[in-house]
Amino acid sequence: MMEFDPTRPKWTQIADVIRGRIADGTYPPSHLISEVRMEQEFGVARVTIRKVTAALREEGLIVTTPGMGSFVTQRRPKG
Repeated sequence: MMEFDPTRPKWTQIADVIRGRIADGTYPPSHLISEVRMEQEFGVARVTIRKVTAALREEGLIVTTPGMGSFVTQRRPKG
């Protein structure tokens, strides 16, 4: 379980972790981002995880397909 900083919202801290995993390739393109697994891993409520996925979707890091789930988007070349 993650040690949370009490001065920042939990969802922003979890989003930082997931962003890092996407950036370092732990979660490659097309990887399923499971809300249930995140709930269990971080020990938070589903509403918190929904804020995480909404933020990552807004940033273009994941795409959500109804009935299928959320997946890491294809990386865009830098430059």
